[in-house]
Amino acid sequence: MDKDRVIGSAKVVKGKAKVALGRAIGDAKLEAEGEAEKIEGKSQNAVGSIKDTIRDA
Repeated sequence: MDKDRVIGSAKVVKGKAKVALGRAIGDAKLEAEGEAEKIEGKSQNAVGSIKDTIRDA
C-alpha cells in the first residue's frame, strides 16, 4: 500500500471531523475547510491507488 493512500485516508477522516464540528458549532469556515480537506484526501488516495496499480503491473 502506497503512503499516499494512507495519508489521503487520514485527510478524509480529518476533513469529516472538521465538517461535523463546523456544523455542530455553526462555523461555516471550518465546515468548508473540512470539505476541502476531504476532497484533497480523496485525490491523494486515488493517486496512491494508481501508484499501487502501476507497481503491481
